[in-house]
Amino acid sequence: MPAVNSRKAIRAPHRQAQAQAQAAGKSNLNGISTAKFTDQFPSDQPLSDQLSSVSQTTPSQAATTAQSKAFVQQKSLNNKVIIALQQVSKVYGNGSKALNNVNWQIRSGDFWFVTGPSGAGKSTLLKLLYGEEACTEGSIVVNGYNVCKLRGDRLSQLRRNIGIVFQDYKLIPRRTVSENVAFVLWAQGFTRKEIHRRLTPTLKMVGLQHKADSFPHELSGGEQQRVSIARAIVGTPPILLADEPTGNLDPHNSWQVIKILKKLNNVGITVIVTTHDEHLVRLSDYPVVQLRDGRLHQMQDWELGRSM
Repeated sequence: MPAVNSRKAIRAPHRQAQAQAQAAGKSNLNGISTAKFTDQFPSDQPLSDQLSSVSQTTPSQAATTAQSKAFVQQKSLNNKVIIALQQVSKVYGNGSKALNNVNWQIRSGDFWFVTGPSGAGKSTLLKLLYGEEACTEGSIVVNGYNVCKLRGDRLSQLRRNIGIVFQDYKLIPRRTVSENVAFVLWAQGFTRKEIHRRLTPTLKMVGLQHKADSFPHELSGGEQQRVSIARAIVGTPPILLADEPTGNLDPHNSWQVIKILKKLNNVGITVIVTTHDEHLVRLSDYPVVQLRDGRLHQMQDWELGRSM
């Protein structure tokens, strides 16, 4: 795969972001301690290698679907709570209530779908988790951070723990695929050597190593969303939030995106996906909460039309 063109990727507008990140301390590049980072994602094993080993599991190894689901549920119960919402409400200035006394716990390694009609507050819920908006009442703890009390550098540290995938991709138009993915690492103060080390397996994982030098306008919608995913996870965050990641995609590309998110979850990343695509949710085995009238309701398989 062609390497990142350092003359393009390293430009003066980025120097200030790099200097700020370096000042925050290289020993905590992702907002994750070195020991924690190494335990969850070994630095000598590229992400693509971990995903490859997951994808090679045979049906006999997986046993029956029921046994597999039971194993995942037990594994989740053994993991620590990584996100906790307690009596969270969000009321806008016009009196509109997006969330009403919401309680929710998510354990490390979980995969959750959040469903609900347009305007139900799904995007607002995710924005509360990464500090884009503040809750009106209650508390939100994400990976040890009390989000409602964070400002400035502390909020930036939290966001290094979180990868975010947007429905509209939010790619930089005049930057190549490689540059778009590498930018987040450069802004956080990673060395050029480390950026290259992470970039290749990440692009390979989303199937875009052959598009490394392409620009966003040269890509399909599905490819642009895969670039967005690569950018979100190249820093190896423990949490990935995907806000309607399949909203602009056809069924085939939608399923490709979900397959990538599943692989990421299989290597330990906690994934939360908002969607209104009931068919996509029905095809998956992951738990679902529905946001309705400002409250979260956990859905049962029979309500989703899933086979028992």
